[in-house]
Amino acid sequence: MPFEYIPPLLRPSSGKIVLLVMDGLGGLPTEAGGPTELEAAATPNMDRLASEGMLGQITPIRPGITPGSGPAHLALFGYDPLEYEIGRGVLESVGVGLQVGRGDVAARGNFCTLDSEGNISDRRAGRIPTEEAIPLVESLKTINIPGVKTEVRHVKEYRFAVVMRGESLNPDIEDTDPQQVGIPPLPAVARSPAAEQTAQLFNQWMKQAREVLAGQPQANGMTLRGFATDPNLPTFSDSYGLKGAAISVYPMYKGVASLVGMQVINFTGETPGDEFAALADTWSDFDFFFIHIKKTDSKGEDGDFYGKAEIIESVDKALPRLLDLGPQVLVITGDHSTPAKLRTHSWHPVPFLLWAPDTVRPDNQERFGERACANGGLGNFPAVQTIPLALAHAGRLEKFGA
Repeated sequence: MPFEYIPPLLRPSSGKIVLLVMDGLGGLPTEAGGPTELEAAATPNMDRLASEGMLGQITPIRPGITPGSGPAHLALFGYDPLEYEIGRGVLESVGVGLQVGRGDVAARGNFCTLDSEGNISDRRAGRIPTEEAIPLVESLKTINIPGVKTEVRHVKEYRFAVVMRGESLNPDIEDTDPQQVGIPPLPAVARSPAAEQTAQLFNQWMKQAREVLAGQPQANGMTLRGFATDPNLPTFSDSYGLKGAAISVYPMYKGVASLVGMQVINFTGETPGDEFAALADTWSDFDFFFIHIKKTDSKGEDGDFYGKAEIIESVDKALPRLLDLGPQVLVITGDHSTPAKLRTHSWHPVPFLLWAPDTVRPDNQERFGERACANGGLGNFPAVQTIPLALAHAGRLEKFGA
């Protein structure tokens, strides 16, 4: 169990909890004394919630450690990423409906662009749209490696997932994405002798994949990362007594929620308003709702400061629909920071807003932003404590001890 002391304290309550995660929310000023993306955004609804609630900052892994999206979300769900380690391959695969059993090895794939010398010139193949990527994924399904079975499925845009099934497979393999341009994709390298055979099988698969993709104008190469197998996690319901639902556009976050036992809600559309409409449609069926907003992170990685601020504003404009449902507890935060200034994930603490009208102790902060959160009443605390804190404010925990 993530927190073994929690199950004995659980008690029935009708209070509903919403965890709204704007991926990569935390930012940095682009110049000294300037605002962050969150501070630059016009967010009257979030500012009102900040004035009525409490602010703080969360650390996803440990101070100074830059998290990946999978570990950062596990932390928000209360699973210490240093204890429960999950590769991104499993998250992507499960998120698009591929089964990953114990002994299978899954990886997340990126189409990339290779120059005439075989070096990576674009790690994301120009972010090719989904309609261009799907036929390429279909072509990868023709690859045959003797002794194993592989399944490939498109995820979104330039991303895909691949699962290899067979005897004595081991996921202890280094990523083949060098995380930079100007050099070729790396081979799959085993970290341990037990994974050597598996690494060679994936190298055979990648060799054939490059042959299949040769001649494509943008997606003429590919990389694999996050090799992993089924982590067999404790369930969210057993750990916290909550019936959880996940509302997300992007499959990877459906995957991490599914792995902890939340039910993924299918819906049409991609905007915050569409996600909040799906929340309203399923409001009576669940105790806990995880809502994920992806594009804050994407804009940060693109270095688009004002684009990231606009995404935050779009969430704020849609918030009244969520608030009309009357959650007892609403948490608004991110999984990690993705400052547009850095164009990547960073180690900076993440802004955190707790709104619970019946039980919160206001801290006199009146705006939702990094500076206000740094001075908020919740202080800086580990992300893994998010769910116990929400449970308490929802009236779902008994007193500990006599």
